[in-house]
Formats: sequence, structure tokens, C-alpha cells
Amino acid sequence: MKLRTLLANLEYQCIQGNPDIEITSVVNDSRKAEKGSLFLCIHGAVSDGHEYAGQVAEQGACALVAERPVQVPEHVTVIQVEDSRYAMACISACWFGYPAEQMKTIGITGTKGKTTATYMIKSILENAGYRVGLIGTIETIIGDKRIPSSHTTPESYEVQQRFREMADFGCDCVVMEVSSQGLMLHRTAGFIFDYGIFTNIEPDHIGPNEHTSFEHYLSCKNMLLRQCRTGIVNRDDEHFEQMVKGHTCKLETYGFSEKASLRAVNPKLVSRPGYLGITYQVQGLLDFPVEIDIPGRFSIYNSLTAIAVCRHFQVSRDNIDCALREAKVKGRVEMVPVSDDFTLLIDYAHNAMALESLLITLREYEPRRLVCLFGCGGNRARDRRFEMGEISGRLADLTIITSDNPRNEEPQAIIDDIKTGIGRTEGKYVEIIDRKEAIAYAIHHGEPGDIVILAGKGHEDYQEIKGKKYPMDERVLIQEILEEDRKTGGR
Repeated sequence: MKLRTLLANLEYQCIQGNPDIEITSVVNDSRKAEKGSLFLCIHGAVSDGHEYAGQVAEQGACALVAERPVQVPEHVTVIQVEDSRYAMACISACWFGYPAEQMKTIGITGTKGKTTATYMIKSILENAGYRVGLIGTIETIIGDKRIPSSHTTPESYEVQQRFREMADFGCDCVVMEVSSQGLMLHRTAGFIFDYGIFTNIEPDHIGPNEHTSFEHYLSCKNMLLRQCRTGIVNRDDEHFEQMVKGHTCKLETYGFSEKASLRAVNPKLVSRPGYLGITYQVQGLLDFPVEIDIPGRFSIYNSLTAIAVCRHFQVSRDNIDCALREAKVKGRVEMVPVSDDFTLLIDYAHNAMALESLLITLREYEPRRLVCLFGCGGNRARDRRFEMGEISGRLADLTIITSDNPRNEEPQAIIDDIKTGIGRTEGKYVEIIDRKEAIAYAIHHGEPGDIVILAGKGHEDYQEIKGKKYPMDERVLIQEILEEDRKTGGR
């Protein structure tokens, strides 16, 4: 493909060389540069692609896109742009033949709810006969192909590559999680979403390597509503007016508010041993009852999000009913049957805000006891441990402190920090370093009417210790424990 073609949607300056040369590959990893490559100089968190300009030229790269002058031989074409990440997104979209134009694209941003909402939307649309691709925190799904994710929103080149695979597979639409980092780094630039969803906003991801302030975090999230045709926003969020400020899309809303165009009314909790759910009535743009077997008020928001999107695809009420009952998200208040007496769930809540929201939600079901098993990751802020310990001590009847991903720290040191937090409350706790032993304790000591939550790991299927990842899936551990009990005649 001609370089000039790849640059068609960009403002640029040709510093040297010829923009009419033929490009045989597009890369931003210097190790992949070869004869005929266009190398994109990206300033990353660890290294700066501009520093590899000479190296990639020696490897045969015939053109570079850069933000500042680079020293390369005269025969190498150098294109200067204001933002090479934005350029990478536009170039990647062109390189893969603008696959987003062949499908309906749905992007979801927000502090919470992105993952569950994507799976609910996928479930409803597939139930209605659509072929749906998915890109998110847990995985990318293309037909039967599942690719584990390293980022919530991949780099723009990979986004466009996956879009191309989905379009070639015959997908009618794609639903993806759009992180604030993804928006800030232009990973979803180069195309316009058909539908952009803003679930909610709370202070999160604020720090030296992420966002400088809540205002910056919000402004990055807000970018989605200037990159979509139809925006669908949670009307109940206290920051609603800021969320929609400057939007360029057609706007729809959902929530409990009378001002929402799609509303939930008459919510009721559903509880029986081994099962937690919720029912409500949809009103406004649609009118029918809904039941979902994922507990909590936030599940209403997630399902409303899905309904608000899917109504644009003319899906039937039966499609929605059936799909919402079937929609399961690995590690998001995921019920695992272990007993007819009590309910056991797995959830990814791994920070104070998420754990507090989860425990408050489960408290609403009035369990006999609320048992919370969790640990904290090593090589992370110690304050998180104190906060999570205090929250569990305050809201749970029993806390089982165990290991999460200790990384390069000693598990006992992390547990001691959590105990410091619990010590600020009157909460009861036990400590069991080995996570499988801790889960076995939770199962063996479960009492009728209890809700037991295994928090922190969620969809993760590994444990990171001293720089190495070891296989560890809580679902597997539970089955091993139950099988061992059957063999030994234990509970």
C-alpha cells in the first residue's frame, strides 16, 4: 500500500524522502521492522520509539512516522505528525481496510460495569441471531476463538487487526470496553463508534502513571461521546452534566431517574439458597419486566445499558429475557454451586471502592452471615490493604485473609497490613496464607443462609509469586476441594 494512502486522514509534514513509496508492513516494535516497513515512533511508558530510528532504518524500514526530527539516512522517508499515537490509529485503520465500517461498533466506558455490560450485550445480540465480536478486560472473542487480554483496550493497531478478523469472520457487530487510558492514548481513534456508552464515573486510576486528577480522568472518559454517533449515558450519575459536556452525538439516557429515556422501576431482590438475583420493570422507550440472576442494584444498571443498546438492533423482548438469564461473566459476582445451604460467589473486586460496593450489595440480601475471603496484591500501594481490611472488617461478619498475587513481597507481610485495617473495626477474621486452604475453610464452615464471597481474583487464572505466574483458577480449586471431600467423606 502507498504511504500517501495510509496518511490520507492525517495532517503531516514530509521532512525527507517520498510519500509515494510502497509500504509492506506497519510496525511500532523495532524488533519487527524489516525491508519495506513503516515504523511508528511511539513514546511509551518504558521506551521511546524515536530512539530506535537508526536501528530500524538499518533493518530495512523505508519510512518513519515521528513527532520530532530523527537521524536516519536520506533514502528513508520521514513523516512528522503532532501525535504519533493518533497517527498510528488512523494508519492502522487504513492498513486493515477500515473494518469498523463493515460492522456496527459499540464502545463502553465508565469506572464500573464495562465488562458485565459487554457480555450482556453480546448475549442479547447473539440470542437474536447476530454474530458478535468482543474486546475487553478478560479476553477478545472472535467466533470460538478466545484470546486472553493484557489490556482492557489494546493498542490501536491490534484493535484494527481484531476488527479485520471479526469482519472477515462475518461479525455483524463488535462490542468493546473502552478504558480512559485507551481514549487518552488514542487507541480507539481512526473510526467512529455507532454507539458509545458511559456507565458511571468515580475517582479511580488517578496517579503518576495514569491520570493526574479526577478532572483529567473524566475528560478522557468524556472523549467517547465525541467519537460516537449515538451516546447512551447513565442519567443517575452525580457527574452526569460533566459526563455529557461537549458531546457531539445524539444522546439517550438510562437509569432510575424520571428524566431517563429508559427507566427501571419497582426493583425487587430475589434470594434463595445458592441463588441471588433481581427483578424490575423497564419503562420509557420500552415497557416489560426483567429478571436477571446477577445480584445487586448495579446489575440493573448493567442490564439497562444492554437493553438501551440492543433496542437499536430491533431485538425482541423474548431475546432480551432469554439472553439476560443466560449472560454470565467470569469473575463478576459469579455464582458457583457448592451447597444447597449457602451461596458462594467469585468477584474481581480488588480495590477498596469495588469491595465496599460489592459487600454493601450483598448485605441487601440479608444473609445469615456475610463471609469475605480476600488478599491484596504485592508491590502495590499499602494503603489499599489498610482500606480493604477496614471495609471488610466493617461490612463482613467474618473475613478470611489470604494471598492474592504477592508478587515480590512476602504474603505474611501483606496479610499483616490487611489485619491492621481490620483492627480499626470490631470485625472477626481468620488468616490462612494458602488460598486453596482458605477457600476450603470457607466452604467447610459455610452455614445455612450464608453468602460467601471470594474477592480479588475474579477471572484471573494464575497467581503471581516472585516474578512467575503459577496456574490458579478458583473454580478449579473449588472443584478440587469438593472432589477431595467426596473421596474422604468430608463435607
